[in-house]
Amino acid sequence: MYTLKLSLVLSLALLPTLSFAEPTVEETTLVEQVEMVDEDKSVEELAKAAQNPIASMISLPFQNNTNLNIGPNDQTQNIMNIQPVWPFAINDDWNFITRTIVPVVSNPSVLTGPDNGRVDGIGDTLFTGFFSPSGSRAVTWGVGPAVLLPTASNDALGQDTWGAGISAVALAMPGKWVLGGLISNIWSVGGGDADINLLTLQPFINYNLDDGWYVVTAPILTANWEADSDHRWTVPLGGGVGKIFRIGKQPINA
Repeated sequence: MYTLKLSLVLSLALLPTLSFAEPTVEETTLVEQVEMVDEDKSVEELAKAAQNPIASMISLPFQNNTNLNIGPNDQTQNIMNIQPVWPFAINDDWNFITRTIVPVVSNPSVLTGPDNGRVDGIGDTLFTGFFSPSGSRAVTWGVGPAVLLPTASNDALGQDTWGAGISAVALAMPGKWVLGGLISNIWSVGGGDADINLLTLQPFINYNLDDGWYVVTAPILTANWEADSDHRWTVPLGGGVGKIFRIGKQPINA
């Protein structure tokens, strides 16, 4: 059985381009280093860094997902994901890149139960960390832990269960392309009564055009192994367009 659901996804990311590159002057302050890297990066380099989930760059993405036509009454769900990315240099050879997703959720009654009506609040937080070799290479990769934290402000917005698993990412950047994918699987490890066994797979294809423009497809596929076989997979299809630009010295990806 297949269900057609329309989703609208809007994203915005602030890109403070703080890299792990060695400063050219030993006494340079941290602020001056950031400004130097910021000015030197071309628009294409910024675009590729923004499209790389394990780039050695601090960023603060906001992604808003509006899901329409849910349930028999065609209700609407809205999820605003706050997704800070913060890299750490372990040594000269390895980086550890953290990606955290904090969802701000508005669930309609079809997802919360008729007695609850629409419920708004914070959902469960997903933390992922990738150990990734530093330096340039043909294929960039990372692997590390994924942890689900039961931070939901209402039982209707989360699982009330701790989860843990493993995540991995690999990508290549030939020419104007950024090609790769993210994969993770999380299992419940304690807390509430919910049994979690969830696979998430996100292939991404970006093609960078002139003047900071790019086209992208990055569907998030999920498989709930605890669900019946007829309701196990969610496989969205779609695409989008974006642009890297600056407001003053601040690079922004929209």
